[in-house]
Amino acid sequence: MRVGDTRTVGRTGLTVTALGMGTAAMGGLYAPVSAEASLAALEAAWQAGIRHFDSAPMYGLGRAEHLLGHFLREKAGEDAPFTVSTKVGRLMARARPGRDLPPAPPKNALDSGWHNGLPFREVFDYSYDAIMHSFDDSGQRTGLERLDLLFVHDIGHVTHGAAQAGHWTALTKGGGFRALEELRGAGLIAGFGLGVNEAGIVLDAMNEAALDCTLLAGRHTLLEQNALALLEKARQAGMGIMIGGVFNSGILAAGPGGHRKFNYQDVPEDVARRVDALSAACARFGVPLAAAAIQYPLRHPAVTTVLIGPRDAGQVRQNAGWFEEHIPAELWETLERDGLAA
Repeated sequence: MRVGDTRTVGRTGLTVTALGMGTAAMGGLYAPVSAEASLAALEAAWQAGIRHFDSAPMYGLGRAEHLLGHFLREKAGEDAPFTVSTKVGRLMARARPGRDLPPAPPKNALDSGWHNGLPFREVFDYSYDAIMHSFDDSGQRTGLERLDLLFVHDIGHVTHGAAQAGHWTALTKGGGFRALEELRGAGLIAGFGLGVNEAGIVLDAMNEAALDCTLLAGRHTLLEQNALALLEKARQAGMGIMIGGVFNSGILAAGPGGHRKFNYQDVPEDVARRVDALSAACARFGVPLAAAAIQYPLRHPAVTTVLIGPRDAGQVRQNAGWFEEHIPAELWETLERDGLAA
């Protein structure tokens, strides 16, 4: 498997590279990241063969989209075309005469904040007008001629808690999905779906709209295989799946004794034991645990792309090496036999 191998996204006809790059780190996720380091990471990704890039207004409250757009505008016209996905559901607001900012939304356990954030406040809004507004804003921030895929960002109970019902109504009865259908129908985007951490909400959304592609963070990794029902339904429906968070916040990239975060939080003991078992199994075949983690999601036919979230050029090159590492079929068979992977 090569970084630049291409796959078709569901029914869209859009082709994306098997390895893509997410841009949350450019917004200062966990720690500040300089513009120079971010642009160097993007250049390393380009040189490695990555041509799909994912962003969101949330990432650094606009900063990631600005940086990604600056980089890709310089690449426009090169022989290898690129594809871009970004997200809708959050508008970036600032105070002005006659308008006070709304209260900051409550933080959930998966939101660590931004160290390089721009001076805006996020406002959740999944209505028709807000989706159209968000599409326009992302076009302005990136300065790109085209945005290929739009993902409805963080719709679900984990993010919204008691407010979920109102946001879901805005997306469904309030015209959010209708806005996305109109953008797709007009040829302004190739397709749309959800960008979430919850598999169940995607199944709900598939009953409301014809989704083309969904970005699922985690939920189908070496440590978690609780989205298999969704992946099978997606395969049958012709919906593509992109998988982010393949290292589960880093623990699968570091292995035993390394980075002790699992899904943005401290690592439970049972998860630590499972990582130890996975690492030992991989070591018997001379395979880095991280290589197995980054390649595992693509074993399912519904998955088109794995997204990495590197902070610098060195991490990009390391991830690309893991992605292209040879993994013997016997390792996957061992993991399945021992109940360590589905």
